[in-house]
Amino acid sequence: MAAPKRLVVIVVFDGVDLLDITGPPEVFALLQREVDSDTGYEVLLAAETAEPVTTAAGVRVLPDTTFEEVTGRSIDTLLVPGAVRIDADRRVTALADPAVTARVTQLAGAARRIASVCVGAHLLAAAGLLDGKRATTHWSTARQLAADHPAVTVDADPIFIRDGAVWTGAGISSCLDLSLALVAEDFGEAAALRVARQLVMYLKRPGGQSQFSVPLEPVSPTRRIEDLRQFIGRNLSRPLGLADLAAYAHVSERQLSRIFKADLGTTPAAYIESARVELARNRLESTDETLERIAGTCGFGTVDTLIRAFRRQLATTPTEYRNGFRYAAR
Repeated sequence: MAAPKRLVVIVVFDGVDLLDITGPPEVFALLQREVDSDTGYEVLLAAETAEPVTTAAGVRVLPDTTFEEVTGRSIDTLLVPGAVRIDADRRVTALADPAVTARVTQLAGAARRIASVCVGAHLLAAAGLLDGKRATTHWSTARQLAADHPAVTVDADPIFIRDGAVWTGAGISSCLDLSLALVAEDFGEAAALRVARQLVMYLKRPGGQSQFSVPLEPVSPTRRIEDLRQFIGRNLSRPLGLADLAAYAHVSERQLSRIFKADLGTTPAAYIESARVELARNRLESTDETLERIAGTCGFGTVDTLIRAFRRQLATTPTEYRNGFRYAAR
């Protein structure tokens, strides 16, 4: 006799990020093709009322059920997405509506497993579900999460983190990686890999892989550091030492290091390496260039330097990274 389907309840509310609530169900639906038709997942979108919910993208979504109706049911996975507010200066603030937080607290008590998507981690934290735990969220709100909830150990780097029965995911497309990890836990790695192939995704992207993406970093509060970031992006193929950057910015090397630490939370050398790794990732995904050519184009100089940087940043090698994408596209 087949096992009953696992109930996944996704919390929805006005302003929620659209991909957060549509990405995971797509993964769970594709899993249905790979397992017995009587197993898999039952996915319900739950909201305060049965009225349509307007997402941040402006798309209206009709809930399957209400919070009251699902209360009391045995929930396998409670999935909590998030919402943000962006002010006139393009600063991003994660929102944690008290009414939604109260519903999350209520439903979490009946859930075997709890997972947040993107800035949904702020709702879990507001509900006290992350206290004493390690968690991640979208990089743009990681500092806010740490400041608002000092009992949470915030790690802004990984694409998802599991701490006991609580999972937290970065944003935004990493909801697919998180969902695949949940599938792997429930139905095995082989089933998750078959779903990944259906999605034409990088296979087995580890939760510890960095979500860092240099071109998507938040605009710096100072024009000077923003100009430096653009300068670095235009000159990754050439040597970029501290003296070069200091001269470009018309500051001392010591002052330059202080600016990077204050505005970007890192050193100039670490930022440059991350920018080069990001460029190399793009070349590996989109071209058949040799590692030698990519190392030169991205400013690493040698393949050995490229490999060491990949191991530091992504815990993998350039060849393994490229093979994952090639395999996924078959």
